[in-house]
Amino acid sequence: MATHLIVVEHTGGKLVKATLSAVAAAQKVGGDIHALVLGNGAADVAKEVAPYAGKVHFGEAAGDRLAQPWAKCVADVAKSLGATHVWAAATGAGKDLMPRVAARLDAGMASDVSAVLDDKTFKRPMWAGNIIGTVEITTTIKVVTTRPTEFAVPAPGAAGEIGAVAVDPGTSKMTWVKFDAVVSDRPALSDARVIVSGGRGVKGPEGFKTVVEPLADVLGAAIGASRAVCDAGWVPNDWQVGQTGKVVAPELYVAVGISGAIQHVAGMKGSKCIVAINKEPEAPIFQVADYGLVADLFKAAPELTVALKAAKG
Repeated sequence: MATHLIVVEHTGGKLVKATLSAVAAAQKVGGDIHALVLGNGAADVAKEVAPYAGKVHFGEAAGDRLAQPWAKCVADVAKSLGATHVWAAATGAGKDLMPRVAARLDAGMASDVSAVLDDKTFKRPMWAGNIIGTVEITTTIKVVTTRPTEFAVPAPGAAGEIGAVAVDPGTSKMTWVKFDAVVSDRPALSDARVIVSGGRGVKGPEGFKTVVEPLADVLGAAIGASRAVCDAGWVPNDWQVGQTGKVVAPELYVAVGISGAIQHVAGMKGSKCIVAINKEPEAPIFQVADYGLVADLFKAAPELTVALKAAKG
């Protein structure tokens, strides 16, 4: 029987819900599910994840999240449990940590998987999602990261037992300096039900302020952006949606002035409903959009904002 270890991601003392995609994927294989919570003062996170695991292991002495020492902690716990699978969400933190875990366990790894076929076979997008590859891990221990948008949040069950586990991060060449978080009153991109994203068509930072932000405000939406916009410094990099940014799947995704490059589409095509506003009728974004408006965004988006405000009363 398989024994799964879920590496729990958390921030600000709260569970990062993307972790639950790893739980859902592990449940498809079947077997015992253990969760590992590392970090100082994260006892509340252990309680939060307990309904999704048979047992939660809490390592209090692991310090700040650094990939090198944390990988040792995860690998040590996996070995002690006799884990057959080690899982995490394919977030920035997961992508940083899990290859190091695989190296320490001498394990094969499947990254960013979108489907679980059996205990060793997985599907994952390749070439910006243009190809879905089927990969097989033949090592005894298997390390897997899951694409959060492809796995439904599992139903909570009876809370699993929470127990302390001794962890030794060992010596590391890494040093924690600081974490510069983007602070915003808006919903986080990864959790938002509605996202309004802007591309090069908004023509600069001012376009985000006058067109994208008002529309996002009336919809109660998070704000996203294409890679070109982030690279140009118009908006924070944390707003980037795409293969090299955040992969999202909100209920509504509004693309304003985004052409629809493969890199961007790979990060949002799982959205339940996609609305595109672009003046170019041949823009690739219209190939994935459920609703498309060929129009000048500087006229259409403000008109849409006004109409939504009126509809809300």
